[in-house]
Amino acid sequence: MSKEKQNKAERYGNTSIKSLKGAERVRLRPAVIFGSDGIEGCQHSFFEILSNSIDEAREGFGKVIEVTRFKDRSIMVKDYGRGIPLDYNENEKRYNWELVFCELYAGGKYKNNSGENYEFSLGLNGLGSCATQYSSEYMDVTVFRDGMRYDLHFEKGENVGGLKKQKWDYESTGTIIKWRPDLEVFTDINIPLEYYTEVLRKQAVVNAGLKFILYDEESDRVFEYCYENGIVDYIKEVSGDKAFTDIQYYETSTRGRDREDKPEYKLKMQIAFCFNNEVNLLEYYHNSSFLEYGGAPDKAVKNAFVYVIDKFLKSQGKYNKDESRITFQDIQDSLILVSNSFSTITSYENQTKKSITNKFIQEAMTEFLKEKLEVYFIENKVECTKILEQVLVNKRSRETAEKTRVNIKKKLSGNVDISNRVKKFVDCRSKDVNKREIYIVEGDSALGSCKLARDAEFQAIIPVRGKILNCLKADYDSIFKNEIIVDLLKVLGCGVEIKSKHNRELSTFDLNNLRWSKIIICTDADVDGYQIRTLILAMLYRLVPTLIQVGKVFIAESPLFEIRTKDKTYFAYTDKEKNEIVSKLKGKYTILRSKGLGENDPDMMWQTTMNPETRRLIQVVPDDIKKTEEFFDLFLGDNLPGRKSYIEEHGHKYLDMIDVM
Repeated sequence: MSKEKQNKAERYGNTSIKSLKGAERVRLRPAVIFGSDGIEGCQHSFFEILSNSIDEAREGFGKVIEVTRFKDRSIMVKDYGRGIPLDYNENEKRYNWELVFCELYAGGKYKNNSGENYEFSLGLNGLGSCATQYSSEYMDVTVFRDGMRYDLHFEKGENVGGLKKQKWDYESTGTIIKWRPDLEVFTDINIPLEYYTEVLRKQAVVNAGLKFILYDEESDRVFEYCYENGIVDYIKEVSGDKAFTDIQYYETSTRGRDREDKPEYKLKMQIAFCFNNEVNLLEYYHNSSFLEYGGAPDKAVKNAFVYVIDKFLKSQGKYNKDESRITFQDIQDSLILVSNSFSTITSYENQTKKSITNKFIQEAMTEFLKEKLEVYFIENKVECTKILEQVLVNKRSRETAEKTRVNIKKKLSGNVDISNRVKKFVDCRSKDVNKREIYIVEGDSALGSCKLARDAEFQAIIPVRGKILNCLKADYDSIFKNEIIVDLLKVLGCGVEIKSKHNRELSTFDLNNLRWSKIIICTDADVDGYQIRTLILAMLYRLVPTLIQVGKVFIAESPLFEIRTKDKTYFAYTDKEKNEIVSKLKGKYTILRSKGLGENDPDMMWQTTMNPETRRLIQVVPDDIKKTEEFFDLFLGDNLPGRKSYIEEHGHKYLDMIDVM
């Protein structure tokens, strides 16, 4: 054994084993308690304090919870409950404030001699208040109860000054906790406003009638959330007037155990749902905690809905011969469902409470839902038929979309080279993506002119032959049978962004695979040229919208007029520019209406359209995405009444542009 190794062996003895004590248990290992030492862990520390106020309100003490987000990232939670007991505890022979704020696995939610406090609790593990206190730069606690005001102050996990207590004439009992998460514990404490609004909205959903008020000092805004009828009101809000069934609401209570040798516990379930063709949503809550990953309730919902709907599809002969059975995805595409369950014993996947694993909860919820769904389908034949038919439509649409995705991958895979040629595509020499430009030009004649005029080092060209398919009206199957579109996508190299029904992506898109720094649309300055340009933009907007959003798409302006004098030629891109140029000329001049791109000589093409020093490029940027969508739909989509109405109202403004004799 080497000397160094021997020294190490001697140093590793009985005194080497150490335990973390007090605040160190959280401050040095926050991820063990909060799941992360980053922003997610910091957010969870806030939720632990909020949970205690929610538990108190759900027991019937207080109907309002106030949260304040301060500019310096400190947080305050105020409730109007009974107030946390902080005085001396005869049973434990210690002060309650020490148990609550300085002792992990202590609290008022464990079973005691008087029965069960907090039958259905968010914060049953007794970690929250203490762990959050330990992980704070400071924490101030104020409690009003028993005719007294109690105050505590902590710094970096240590109490400073003990418990202060004085008689107080208050309007309401309650607890106020203000603290600042510690940057020595968390790598990031800047909890975004969106987190608070989302969490408080969700808690209002599952705690019917409880009002949450958020004060944001940074934006000087106030947010209020309250759903008097809980998950039913929430589903009404989400669904709007687009649902094609009524909202169903089921509620029950039962008792059971996860294993024969485990204790029996109480379970309460609330489930609401409706079917909607434009919006879909699945949200699961347990003891008010949002279950991001679901667990037992998610499995129950999937099992019950697939079982019942598949059963009715079979019994009514809705499946085609040899057709595969539905999956839950086909149901989910049109389903808005929220479950809100409570249990006196809960097995969370971990302390962050994003999933529960109780076997009894899964089995009880599955059987309850199956029973209720079967009754619903039998008693509501009209709605039953609508649901079955829509689920089959979703299923067949999914299968078609999957085939389309596979076909697209085949068509767009591989490099554009000798073995995978694109007709009439002219590449450039440079392999530097930051320099390469692709010109999409109108027809073979423009290809010839641009090819002669370009800088072959970094400028490539691909022609489009005639007016391409209107991608806003065509289905994906038609689009990807179109040779021109497939060729354009091959040349771009970044794949496509396909979104099937309800935003389920079947995308092959990867911006990192884009082969060009600029995509330049170059068409004639006439009505036909404008229409071709619009159709190319519609194609990019439908199939690769990210390229527009990140500013990769440009339009090359072509001059409308060529003004010749004895010594020089001028180019004007508008009537106003033409008049300005003409007003400054002294001698004779000739004005020529600019010809199509294919008729321009190479020098003119280089100077006006391709030379980075003198060309005019318009970057295509959707300043208002909603407005862009509306106008694309109006002019190129299926909105025929809207198009007619728009032309009737605004058509007179464009009379001089109509290309008729």
